[in-house]
Amino acid sequence: MAVTLVNPAALPQVGLYRQVSVATGSRTVYVAGQVARTAEGGHVGEGDLAAQVEQAYLNVAAALAEVGATFADVARLTVYFVEWSPEKMGEFVEGVQRAEERLGIIVQAPLTGIGVAFLAEPDLLVEVEATAVLD
Repeated sequence: MAVTLVNPAALPQVGLYRQVSVATGSRTVYVAGQVARTAEGGHVGEGDLAAQVEQAYLNVAAALAEVGATFADVARLTVYFVEWSPEKMGEFVEGVQRAEERLGIIVQAPLTGIGVAFLAEPDLLVEVEATAVLD
């Protein structure tokens, strides 16, 4: 495994992710921001943040699989939320959990969430990008 996830005792313990990743591999994979679209371009979860998060994570998993990687190889995630507010955290967590269930994994890579005014298309509520490291 090229990525080791760590939660330093001197930092807040966040259950949703680990604070630090140590990457020792030799290949870096950058996954472009993934949104709530099917492979055919169909819209998923209009107005439903949890459904859009789930689909975005499934799309990240598909992109990783194409190059021989999995979420275990992810060193960092960046999530862009349209008009973020703390009240939306439950929906975000629900979407992540649904994706984890479908994929049979637990996603714990360091994560940065960024609130934005809008994304590329008006129905999009979230976009997820990933950086992975492989041996």
